[in-house]
Formats: sequence, C-alpha cells, structure tokens
Amino acid sequence: MGLGALAQIAAMGLVGSVMFMIVAVFLSLGIGLLPVLGIGVVFLIAFLYLLFAGAWVEYERVDGLYGFGLPPLRHRSSGRPGFSGWLRTLWAQFTDGPMWRGIATAAITTILGLVALPTVGTLVTSTSLVFSPLSGGQTVPLFGIEVDPGWAVGAGAIGIIVTIALLVGITALHGLLVRLILVPSREAALQEEARNAGLQREGAVRASEVERGRIERDLHDGVQPRLVSVGMTLGLARQKIDTDPEQAKALLEEAHTSTKAAITELRQLARGIHASVLDDRGLDAALSALAARSPIPVQLDVRIDGRCSKTAEAAVYFAIAESLTNAAKHSRGTHTRATVRRREDGSLWARIEDDGIGGAMVIPGGGLDGISNRVLAAGGSVRLDSPAGGPTALEVSVPCAS
Repeated sequence: MGLGALAQIAAMGLVGSVMFMIVAVFLSLGIGLLPVLGIGVVFLIAFLYLLFAGAWVEYERVDGLYGFGLPPLRHRSSGRPGFSGWLRTLWAQFTDGPMWRGIATAAITTILGLVALPTVGTLVTSTSLVFSPLSGGQTVPLFGIEVDPGWAVGAGAIGIIVTIALLVGITALHGLLVRLILVPSREAALQEEARNAGLQREGAVRASEVERGRIERDLHDGVQPRLVSVGMTLGLARQKIDTDPEQAKALLEEAHTSTKAAITELRQLARGIHASVLDDRGLDAALSALAARSPIPVQLDVRIDGRCSKTAEAAVYFAIAESLTNAAKHSRGTHTRATVRRREDGSLWARIEDDGIGGAMVIPGGGLDGISNRVLAAGGSVRLDSPAGGPTALEVSVPCAS
C-alpha cells in the first residue's frame, strides 16, 4: 500500500495542479462575466459541478487505496421540484460538507505530491551517487551542493536515508489526514442520521396534511353533494309514491343511479388512499391497473426484480397516479409514458412524461406538493421539468428499503 499510496500522491501533484487550475479558470470566468447578461452564472454552475466531480473522484481514490469503507459521495438535492427546487439544490450542493472535505483532501494530496515529486528525484540522485565510483566518480549535485567524488558514497547513503524517511513521512501524513477529514466520526454519523430522520418526519407530516386536505375536499365536493342529492330524491319519491307512482319510480331509479355513482367515487377515493392490489400483486400489477383506468393513453414500462418496501412502492405508485391525474386534468396532452426501474444503488426510480402544454408548478397543498412530501418522507428525491409549452417530466427516486 505504501508504494501505491506514494505513486498516487506523486501523480496527484501533477493531475491535481491541472484540476485546480481548471477550476480556478471557471471561477474567475464566472465572477468576471456575471455583469455580461448573466453569462457568468453558467461558468459558476460549471465550477460547482467540477468541484463535485473532483470530490467524487477523490472519495473513490481514497476508498480504493485505504479501504476505509467510505459512503459514496452523492449529489445533493433539495427534494423540491420546479425552478425554486433546482436553486435550492444548487445551494445544498454548494454547502455540502462531504464535497468540500473531498476537495480539501484533494488539495492536501496535491501539495504533498508537489513535495514528493522532487523528493523522488533526489532519491534517484542519491542512488546514483552511491554507485558513482563504478562510473568514474564524477561530481554530482545533491541538495544543491556539488559532492566531491570522495564523499559521493557517504553523501548518497545519507541522501537515500533522508529522502526515504521524507517519502514515508509524506505517505503516513497523507493517510492520517485523509482519515481525519473523510472518515466521519460516530458523532457526525449520528447527527447526519438525525438530520435525515428529521427531514423524513417533516415530509411525512406535510404529506399527511396534504392527503387529509385532499380527502376532505373530495368528500365535500364529490361524494357529499351526491349523497345529499340521493336523500332529496328519495324524499321526493316518498311524497309521490301514492299520488304519482310512475314519477316515484323514476325518482327511485335516479336515486339508485346516483347511489352507484357515489359508491364508485368512494371506491376511487379509497383507492387513492391505498391500493390493495399494490400489496397483493406488487407495483407492476398496480400500475397496470392504474394505466388501464387513465383517461389518456399510458405507455407503461416497468422493469423491476423482486419487491421493495411498502413505503417505497406506495410512494412511487402515488407519484405516478397523481401525475397521470394531473396530466388528464391540466396538461391537454394526448399521451403519457411511465417508466419504472430498480437501479443498481438499490433505489426505485420512476419517470412520468406527458406531451402536454407544460407549466406545471408546485402549489402548497396541490398534487405535486403531495408527491414531493410523500417521496421526501420515504427518504427519496423529486425532480420536475415542465417548461412553458411542454412537455412535462417528473422523476422520483426512493430507496428501495425505505
């Protein structure tokens, strides 16, 4: 590991220098071009993602070298859809502690590499001094001093000892510093778990509030008026049953039809709260049934192996169901597509697209807000892309074991 670490440190002396020069150029261009129609914003965003890419490479390099078992560096997300959510995502990424820790270790490794490179050169020179009597004993510079051939062997031996000690020290210092910076302490790990649990709890509370409001609204605006109408119709039929049996019969038929419609609405409302087929037959079957009931055609592409947790499957099912409902009500589209995959990182991912007019926004208490809260409560993330004129695409990703 020592030689491998030393080789990587020396390489980072060159590669890291180039990387930080490129990052500095993007930063200076971003700041300098900000007054020019905001062009600098593009360079600043590129600067941010170059930092993330460099930190990600540093995490992978260090973990591959030392085997610390570091969690992979992940892109930060605010968990909020829309433009404001994207801005929050940029800020969350800029203030991401693990990313900056990765940049810090990359900078330290680069500095150590710039020290290691000339030290390796000095080691080679010292070695040549030890064997200089075999080549005629010419004067050789060591540490900037011309060494007399008579002292060459001794000076070379001292040079070898000093440079090897320095290289060992550089390697040990590198291992110590990256461990201190990148390996989270138990306290930090517990704080991160508590923070994530708090975010999920907040999302669950908001999701329950939005869901309760939706149920109340559907009952008040849909089922309740229909049941009131059934009661009034039955009252009229009772009044006419003796004087006008035919009219009473027609009213009873109307009440019967309204009752069946109310039952259908209640069934749909219950299905919106929880899809029993999801528990019985899985996400694929539940989504197939959902697509079959959609008012606009749905192209469904589900490729998942096995089952995920009930929370993860319910979050993805709800996101797709609400997206299809929104597409039918507001998008003016003629076609939708829902794609579901189980990714290698163990997450359940879905993308819902329509060919409508776009312009979808997150409104507190609305359907997209409900999707965001429910997915956040499951520990996932949401991304909405809905420019004016369309199309609209919603992506959700939820840990499969959430």
